[in-house]
Amino acid sequence: MTPDTAGNFPQRITFADAQRIVSTVAHATRLPIERIAVEQAGGRVLAEELVAGIALPSFDNSAMDGFALRACDQASDGETCLRLVGEQFAGRSLALTIAAGECTRITTGAQLPAGADSIVMKEHARVEGDQVWLQRSVAAGTHVRRAGEDVQPGDHILAAGERLTPAQASLAASLGMADLAVHRRPTVAVFTTGDELRAPGQTLAPGEIYDSNRTLLQNLLRAEGLDPVAWPILTDDPARMRALLRDAADAFDVVITCGGVSAGEKDFLPQLLSELGRIHFWKVLMRPGMPLLFGDVGKAQVLGLPGNPVSVLATFLTCGRDLLNGMQGLARPRQRLHARLTRDLRKAHDRREFLRGRLDHGDDAILRVTPHPADGSHRLLGAADSDCLLVLPEATQEWVEGDIVEVLHYA
Repeated sequence: MTPDTAGNFPQRITFADAQRIVSTVAHATRLPIERIAVEQAGGRVLAEELVAGIALPSFDNSAMDGFALRACDQASDGETCLRLVGEQFAGRSLALTIAAGECTRITTGAQLPAGADSIVMKEHARVEGDQVWLQRSVAAGTHVRRAGEDVQPGDHILAAGERLTPAQASLAASLGMADLAVHRRPTVAVFTTGDELRAPGQTLAPGEIYDSNRTLLQNLLRAEGLDPVAWPILTDDPARMRALLRDAADAFDVVITCGGVSAGEKDFLPQLLSELGRIHFWKVLMRPGMPLLFGDVGKAQVLGLPGNPVSVLATFLTCGRDLLNGMQGLARPRQRLHARLTRDLRKAHDRREFLRGRLDHGDDAILRVTPHPADGSHRLLGAADSDCLLVLPEATQEWVEGDIVEVLHYA
């Protein structure tokens, strides 16, 4: 996207169009594959389908500490007396076999002896020398884990594009997979811009403010499992912005800026991005966050977020997170939640809106959301008091208490 002869950029686009562009670019710039140890794979995006090479369990084993026996040897009433012929603990198999009237001591996870088909818990038996008295009978198969009852060899257990949970990584390890192919995580540089910004802890002069967006963005990125690098605060100097933006684009996969993207006298980033690279879009029909800027410089994707803190939150959670997920090959979209409003609500404009809100539920297990009354894009307390964004569609609309709306959870 380039400006026309008068220096003007094309008109703002819909939020849906912005999402489609972000998805297309993310897919085209998907990051390369690397192999990492399975114990480090939680949170990473799987790059290949996983197929089981062995069964789980790989052998019949006991689900309890007790005694392995043949169910048919039990008395129909009263106690059963069996001869104790050995013991099998969890670990290397002793290849034990039991015959009629025999049993073996066994522990949880130990391989079932040949001939045995049931386990009696140790609490339900007493031992007298080499005799075991069973105080209750069990059906065949009781407390036995059969080979392959969880996974069979050849089963397709995980698809490419899954973000691996700890349980999924554990499943891969249980199948003997020491390392996994995953997409590399993007490297991210963070810039905040503005002559008025000072780092927390410094003394403020009149007209200056603390740089909260740097903290917000770094923590949002770390919540995504990334390790962002924060560059010095950029003053409103186009020459310095140009140099640092070019340097960051040479070194990082993604550059995220805050501020300097609107139409003010010192909003230099749209023009700089058009000169150094290209603009995919600038200005989106959303509230807050309309001046959102997206483009690239060299191989780096550049996301220019507005300077108001709630705009930073809304644009990152919607477009920024989608860009980073797409570059890592994430195939499954974030789960969409819906909740019932706890009060009436009215939207009097035609943009997609993202209001701050708090989720809750009662004993009826129905999810409810309460919009926060502080809805200005500069009001950070409202964002801090909330845990989600209400997603309100385009066009003027009214809702009443109990109506269902879509919500986007911060996490």
